[in-house]
Amino acid sequence: MKCCDTMKVALWCVVVVLIGALSFSSEAQLDPSFYRNTCPKVHSIVREVLRNVSKTDPRILASLMRVHFHDCFVQGCDASILLNNTDTIVSEQQAFGNNNSIRGLDVVNQIKTAVENACPGVVSCADILALAAEISSVLAHGPDWKVPLGRRDSLTANLTLANENLPAPNFPLDRLKSAFSKQNLTVTDLVTLSGGHTIGRSQCRFFVDRLYNFNGTGSPDPTLNPTFLQVLQAICPNDGGAGTNLTNLDVSTPDTFDNKYYSNLQSGKGLLQSDQELFSTLGAETIPIVNNFINNQSLFFENFKASMIKMGNIGVLTGSRGEIRRQCNFVNSNSLGLAIPATKDSSEDGVVSSI
Repeated sequence: MKCCDTMKVALWCVVVVLIGALSFSSEAQLDPSFYRNTCPKVHSIVREVLRNVSKTDPRILASLMRVHFHDCFVQGCDASILLNNTDTIVSEQQAFGNNNSIRGLDVVNQIKTAVENACPGVVSCADILALAAEISSVLAHGPDWKVPLGRRDSLTANLTLANENLPAPNFPLDRLKSAFSKQNLTVTDLVTLSGGHTIGRSQCRFFVDRLYNFNGTGSPDPTLNPTFLQVLQAICPNDGGAGTNLTNLDVSTPDTFDNKYYSNLQSGKGLLQSDQELFSTLGAETIPIVNNFINNQSLFFENFKASMIKMGNIGVLTGSRGEIRRQCNFVNSNSLGLAIPATKDSSEDGVVSSI
């Protein structure tokens, strides 16, 4: 009897281990070679579209990195940000951090069409966003990494969560850290992913208060470099206008992915409050990380690769969860449904909405 009981316990342990393995984090199921047999040229297809578009629109590289970020921070990296309004879906594109801000969704659709022509019904829109982010980095002379693949697309969007989770450009450091911690991202991830602002542009409306009325003081942000402040005030007048003028997120090398973003922070030339907070918050644990990245671009690149892979694993759908959308803007059951077109003009390009 004891022998039988022992065998039962052993069998139960095996079952528990197997169940645990099956229910283990879905990110473990992602694999850079996921499409090796089903769509072996997917990377080159995405790269070719982006290479052609970036010739006339260099901003697109930063824009698509930002779309990937905004997707992952809302119910995971599931392409929910791409879903348009329908009778049953309220689009995340209307969220505070996205409305009249995200851009490049038309290019995502262009990529999807090219991929579908080669491999119909195989590659998810979520994986296209992840690939586009990595390829954008490379085309901007930044780091490359092997993108784990195998994500599936969501059947829903979540506007409420988008409004709650996306960091804002005026967030102080404690709120930035909280927003990243909610996604199980560390302070190092925060500083690293903020470095995506080494390329891209931002509209004046996202930082104009820093120039004239910082935190309601009636004065500029004291952390702003005085010369830089004058340059920005010339671009962004305090005239109550729409604030749609654009300026570079990185004043040194705006279209090259490098570590100059961090040097700018050291000089008081971070464009957004959420940028400068990383260096100018007294005693902040982010300061030595910024200094390390200033002194060692290779260190920044290695951390950026690791943080992008980590972020790309947030809440992914795999296996039989979700679907492979035929069109990125609609779930398959509503592919021909009524929709409000996605906003294609944009404001700010960085990897993070705040950022």
